[in-house]
Formats: sequence, structure tokens, C-alpha cells
Amino acid sequence: MVVQIFTDEELERLREFPEIGRDELFRFFTLSAADLAFVDPGRGRGASDRLGLAVALCTLPWLGFVPDEVSSAPRVAVARLADQLGVEPGQLKSYGRRAKTRTDHLRLVAKYLGWRLPATLEFKELDEFLLARAMEHDSPTLLFRLGCEYLITARVIRPGPVTLVKAVAHAREVARQETFDRLAHEFSDERRAGLDALLVTDPKIGMTRLRWLGKGPVEASPAAVKTEIEKLEFLRGLGAPALDLSVLPAERRRFLATMGRRMTAQSLARREPERRYPILLTLLAQSGTEVLDEVVQLFDQSLSARESRALNRMRDYLAERARAGEDRQALLDAVLAIVADPAVPDEEVGGLIRGGRIGWDRLRSAQSAALPPLPRDHGHLAALDGSYGYLRQFTPQFLSAVTFSGGTAATELLDAVGILRDLNVTGARKVPSEAPVGFVPARWSGYLQAAAESGNTVAYRHYWELCTLLALRDGLRTGDVFVPGSRRYSDPAAYLLTPERWGLQRDEFCQLVGKPADPAAALASMEEELNEALSGLEEVLARGDGPVRLDENGDLVISPLTAEDVPAEAVALKTELTEMLPFAPIVSLLIELDKRTGFLGFFTHAGASRPAARS
Repeated sequence: MVVQIFTDEELERLREFPEIGRDELFRFFTLSAADLAFVDPGRGRGASDRLGLAVALCTLPWLGFVPDEVSSAPRVAVARLADQLGVEPGQLKSYGRRAKTRTDHLRLVAKYLGWRLPATLEFKELDEFLLARAMEHDSPTLLFRLGCEYLITARVIRPGPVTLVKAVAHAREVARQETFDRLAHEFSDERRAGLDALLVTDPKIGMTRLRWLGKGPVEASPAAVKTEIEKLEFLRGLGAPALDLSVLPAERRRFLATMGRRMTAQSLARREPERRYPILLTLLAQSGTEVLDEVVQLFDQSLSARESRALNRMRDYLAERARAGEDRQALLDAVLAIVADPAVPDEEVGGLIRGGRIGWDRLRSAQSAALPPLPRDHGHLAALDGSYGYLRQFTPQFLSAVTFSGGTAATELLDAVGILRDLNVTGARKVPSEAPVGFVPARWSGYLQAAAESGNTVAYRHYWELCTLLALRDGLRTGDVFVPGSRRYSDPAAYLLTPERWGLQRDEFCQLVGKPADPAAALASMEEELNEALSGLEEVLARGDGPVRLDENGDLVISPLTAEDVPAEAVALKTELTEMLPFAPIVSLLIELDKRTGFLGFFTHAGASRPAARS
């Protein structure tokens, strides 16, 4: 197991000093007054022992351990410590010739810094930490690094890399077994048979269901929508929407699902049941959500593609209509030239229009070429009606497979979707008279009104259905309509605090912001503030010379704020003061601030619930 994680060369490097960066050099290799007193020569130490002890003192918080070859420490770090101690850097070469010296110094440094050697309790806490992290991440190198950081945070001297690697391997194995144990209640005999069937080639589709589920659509088309709906129904048959995998961390679920997608059916079938079933179950649950999102997205894309085509056809029609009306436009210009000419008497206008200048033939030709007036949307919905048959290839299946929900603003739309779903099931063609139309935009309402007045039930059904589908698409985009069980089209309120959680946090929040927790009291306070502000505004408006005024139309006008005029003397003084400030690296400032306040002791490491080490 050790060889699989690190090579012999990598293990050897883990026992040695690494390269040091500038920030680490200033952060860890800066001696305080207490540190200088700790290595003071009055204790009977020579220059080499003082320098070696200082290297160990600074290395332990940096690496979490002190390498055996202290003399191989980075030269720049040794030079910095030697300069602070007033000794030569070369003195370190003669340090630690006796192993007992290094051991005694490490014990002194650990006692001075509050570190300790790992014992049974420390190894147990390390195993618990690694298990918690292994449930989230399976990368052995990442777990090794997190384990090292944890030991530094806990101020426990890091054991040899082989020992830590074995702890990582043990944590990974325990995490796999823990994953299976947490999901054991899901692995009934029927569920296991269904999961194993995913790995067997299905003669109906010519491939395994696992591979079939992983093949995404190439383009948005009716065939692609129906294929994804078929996948959705298959997953529902296996109970994917009802799976509750919240017992596993989100990172663990994501890792298992990714592994299931990368592995072939043959390699999964060869795995032990304790490893195979959690992978397949997680992949099944995640596929249920992703396929549902894919179905809704394909509906959006397919409908939008046809809408764009209809828009292009409408533009082409408008251009052709403009070209066909050029003769009528020329006739209008000729008529206007006669009517607007002040030299032509009123009694001669009609004669000139019907007579020699224009003539009856031209007038009758223009009258026969008259075009019907354009609807409010210039014919966009009528152009989309040309794709009605195309949309009917997949919209009934889509509405039948997907459940929608929404807020009060989408009530009429959801009722219309339900009616359309029933029409598709029963095969009825006429839209019920009680079908809602309040969600239809004003630019399209004329189509429905004209079809209803003419008694054309087919046209009314087409336009009403198209309006319903387009409104459903827009509602899904804005979040007014959401899909239960979806991740991409989920309820936006799911990202907010639940009423129960808000009830626990409300008092503390209101205390922090200085607002009453009682809604009635809060509204009364806001109304009082509003009335007070309006009174002040009325006084400013009455004067007429303030920053806020009313124009001649009674509209409120707010004058722009005047720019702050900073005197030139103030600018010069600011520049002079800035140049007087000394330049200091941010690391040095943080070190000095920590020595004065000790603020680093209140930091918490991201990987553990312990205060960060004072380093």
C-alpha cells in the first residue's frame, strides 16, 4: 500500500527539508525575544548548538517534525537565523554529531512550544480525523497532506511518512466499509438485482443500461427528448427519485458517481459487492436528477430553436411585405404631393388624383393589393404555428413525464399546464371554456380573441397551447415554475432558511441589526420612519431651492451631488505623509501584531475544530 501511494524517492523527500518560500521564511524563521532567551548562551551551549537548536525551534512549527539531518536545512533559513543569533552559518555543519543531542534538543523544543509526541490517544484522534476526511475525499496524497496539517494544528510531532501512509490507507478502507454500512438499508434483494442488471447488455438497446444512461443527447430534437424521457422512466422504475443518500457527505456521493461513470461495466462487475453497490446506487440517484434536468433543458432548447426559426420567418415576411408595398408607398407619396400642395385648389384635388396625374387604374391596382393589418407581434406567433406539428412530437410526452410546481404568480399557468396535460391524455381537441388565459402576454392575446370570435376551435387550440408552452419555458427560466426533484430547476426557496431555522436565528439576528422581532412593531417603526422622512421631504420641496424639487410636470427631480473639493494643500500633505511611512512586508506586520495581541491563537484550521498552531 505504501508503494502505491509514494515511491521510495518520494518517501525519502518527505523525511527531508523541502524548499522554502519567502513568506515561509519570514513567518517561521523569525525569532522573538523569548525565542532568543530560549537558545541563550548562558545555558552553556556553543554556537553550533545554539544555531541547531534555533533551526529545530523554527522547523517544528513549519514542517510538523524536525528532519534528522538538521544541517541540511535551507541555506537562506540558516543564514537568517545565524544573523539573528550573531553566529556564522557554517557552525551548523558541526551540529548534531551525537544523536542524543538532536533528541534532547527536540524534546526541549517540543516542551517550549507545547508540542507532544504521538501516543495512543493522538493516533486515535488522527484516525478519526482521517476517516472523516476520507468520507469526503479518496485521494491518498490529499489525505496525507490533510493529516500533516491536522498534526501541526494539534501540535503533535509528525511520525515517519510510512506510519502516516498506513494510517491513510486504513482510513480509506474504513471509509469504504462505512459507506456500505450507511447504505445497507437500501440494498434489498430486489434493489441488488436491479443494480446488477445495469451491468448486463440489454438486447433491446444493444448495450448495457449503464452505458445507455451515460450517453447524452447530441442535439435538441424530438427524438432526443423522447430518449431522455425513456431514461427518466427507467430510472423511476428503479426507484431513483426516492433514494435518500443524505447519510453520505456530498463529496463522497460525487466521488462515487464519478467513479461509476469512468469505470466500464466489466470492471464494476468484478468489484466486491461492498464496493460495487454503493457506486451503482450513487450513480443511479445522481443520474435520476441529471436526466430530469436534461429533459427540461432539451424541452427549452427545442422550443426555443423553433421560436427562433419563426422569428426569422417573420422577419423575411415583413421584408417581403415591405417590398410588395413599394408601389402603394409611391402612390401615397404622389397623393401627398397633390394634397399638400397649397397651389392646388381644394375643388381640383379629387380630379387630379383620379385624373391625369394618378388615374383610376393605379388607384384600383393599389386597392386590390391591400394587405391585412399586422397583429400586435407582427406575426411571430402565427409563424410559430407552422411548427405546431413538430412540437407535438414531444411536448405531450414531456408534460406527462415532468411534474411542475410554483408560487402564486404561476397559479394560472400551472392550471393551464394541467388542462393541456388532460387534453393530451383524453385526446380532446377543444380547449375548455374555463381554461385560463391570464398568463398570455398582451401581444398574443389578439390571436386567441380572433379565433374565439370566429369560432375556429382548431386555431384557438393551437395558439393557446403555444402560449402555454412558451409561458412554461419562461417560467422555468425565471424560477416562477420549478420542477420537484430537479437540481437546475429546483425551488429557489430551497436556498433560503427554512421557517424552523429562521425561528432559531431570528432573535439573534434582530438583536444584531437593532430591529424588533415582532412584525407588527417592525412595520409600525418603519411607518414612523417613513412619515418622518416624508415630512422632511415636504419641507425641502416647499422651499424649491433644495437638492430635491418638482419640475413643471410634477415629477421628482434629484440634483446630482457636487464633487468634493479637496484643497491642494491637503493633497500635498497626504502625499508627504505617505512617503514618510516605512515600507514593511505584510508578513512582518502580521508577526509583530501576533506578538502584541496573540490573535493567531483564535484562528481555527479549516480541516479541524482546533485553534491554529502559534507559528
